[in-house]
Amino acid sequence: MIGNLCFTIFVVGVLIFTIMAATYEPEDPLFHPSTKITNFLTSKSDATFKADDTVMKTGEDFIGANQKAFSTFINLTDVDISLSATDSGTESDPDCHGKTDEPIDCNDPDVFHLLMRVAIEKFKDIHFYRFGKSVRGSNDSSCHMAWRFRPKDGKTAAFYKDYREFVVSRSENCTLSVVSIGEYHTGGNARKRKRKSKDRISGEQNIALPEVGEAVNDSLPVVESESSFKRGKYLVYHGGGDRCKSMNHYLWSFMCALGEAQYLNRTLIMDLSICLSKIYTSSGVDEEGKDFRFYFDFEHLKDSASVLDQEQFWADWEKWHQKDGLSLHLVEDFRVTPMKLSGLKDTLIVRKFGNVEPDNYWYRVCEGETESVVQRPWHLVWKSRRLMDIVSAIASRLNWDYDSVHVVRGEKARNREMWPHLAEDTSPDALLSSLQDKIDDGRNLYIATNEQETSFFNPLKDKYSTHFLSDYKDLWDEGSEWYLDTAKLHNGSPVEFDGYMRVSVDTEVFLRGKKQIETFNDLTKDCKDGINTCTSSS
Repeated sequence: MIGNLCFTIFVVGVLIFTIMAATYEPEDPLFHPSTKITNFLTSKSDATFKADDTVMKTGEDFIGANQKAFSTFINLTDVDISLSATDSGTESDPDCHGKTDEPIDCNDPDVFHLLMRVAIEKFKDIHFYRFGKSVRGSNDSSCHMAWRFRPKDGKTAAFYKDYREFVVSRSENCTLSVVSIGEYHTGGNARKRKRKSKDRISGEQNIALPEVGEAVNDSLPVVESESSFKRGKYLVYHGGGDRCKSMNHYLWSFMCALGEAQYLNRTLIMDLSICLSKIYTSSGVDEEGKDFRFYFDFEHLKDSASVLDQEQFWADWEKWHQKDGLSLHLVEDFRVTPMKLSGLKDTLIVRKFGNVEPDNYWYRVCEGETESVVQRPWHLVWKSRRLMDIVSAIASRLNWDYDSVHVVRGEKARNREMWPHLAEDTSPDALLSSLQDKIDDGRNLYIATNEQETSFFNPLKDKYSTHFLSDYKDLWDEGSEWYLDTAKLHNGSPVEFDGYMRVSVDTEVFLRGKKQIETFNDLTKDCKDGINTCTSSS
């Protein structure tokens, strides 16, 4: 009887639990009645740029919350807007008289909603993901507003940020309208300024999604104290034959050093001074004194990995290593693998490379058995955000609505032994023939090319609206944002927009075209690396 009673209680308990689980309604906005969902989507509260990891409260930021809840872009129908700037807003209303000349209140939610609507209607080839608050512009009739976006047909995962000036007018009945929208990055008052924070040399790192358009903070990290320096473990590569080689060579070696530092859980001591190979310089000779930050996103690197500038490090080392008894371990043979160094307790490991090429190349450390153990962390090195701002500016001037073609000429076109058909296949007549079935007439066509004379492509103007990198020189010429920012990194001296920068920007603009036509495969049957080198992918 006792056994039967216990079994009966157990069955009743399972039945009650099953009924509760089936009828329970969780507190989730997607399960609320339709009226609550409507209120959730149409809240009029101000939207702001917030960090992706910020917890957003329902009703406080309808744009931000909408993105978080549905992971989608903002449609015109999402913007609950009245085009009137005042509650009265009619000519017969006495409160409206005399207000037509008053300054525009850019903080007014109706003004903010108006700017959002106009921006979405104007820029049809991008998806908006977040709007920042509208703020006062350069005068009483202008407002500045920022937004985060992606191109509709974009091939990259990056978010872009733009901030523009809106000129707003008020009619006699106080109705607002937008008279004009400024060019890319004209709304500087709405630009989000980077909050200053102390740069750490070790510890947990925060990795953010790539974003273009924010203020760059690539100041050099410092060691906060002697005790912090003493606790650290460091790796430095010294000497070698990698200097003044091509940028591909430089990156291959640098990424090996960075990979070993991460494998050993050490801070990499890096030389931010680069020697730029003569293949990229206008002078035709190797040029020392180039800054790593001209070409790569140092802010992302220092936020994602533990690195220190070598000048700062050696100054601290001289101050503290003898006093604190810090030890150094010297390695002079690249065949000493990172695995053999993993157990060392020394504060500093120095890899010293000799003068005999190719044994003095840094990348030799990552060859052989090390190749499968030490991974090059390519995700840590991005192109300079200053260069990517130029890319975004060019694409924005084309309204992100263009096709692109990459035309390789130069030395390869002149070397008929290795590329026998390239010169003819990239001639204007051949290009017109190849593109006629690929690019619609009248389209914006961005031509990325190493051809020095853009007039070479004049015959294409009859069918397309052609654009070249050289058309946008104002983005890096004297007085531009890029010019002023890079000069600050260079002790006030102007920085040349060199060949590597041109190739980087040209390539990135090409990659953002809606249709992309490559030289090899699409325009010519010649092999990319010369005769008899074709593979299934090139």
